[in-house]
Amino acid sequence: EYIRSYYYNKLELTRFSSSVGKFVGFTEYGVKIAADWNKDASLLSNMKAQKEGYCLHNIQNWYNNMLTKS
Repeated sequence: EYIRSYYYNKLELTRFSSSVGKFVGFTEYGVKIAADWNKDASLLSNMKAQKEGYCLHNIQNWYNNMLTKS
């Protein structure tokens, strides 16, 4: 799962989760930001592609590294 969170003053405003497939706001301001970002189809497709480009690309390396350390 790919998660990207945005914080201000240690307070999480909004988060993109690949399992949900969209941005979710956690404050009144964060809900407004998430609604605007969810309207942008190119931004959503870019964030969804991050799971493949970042997570799936590196998961085998991280998994192997954890198994050798334990």
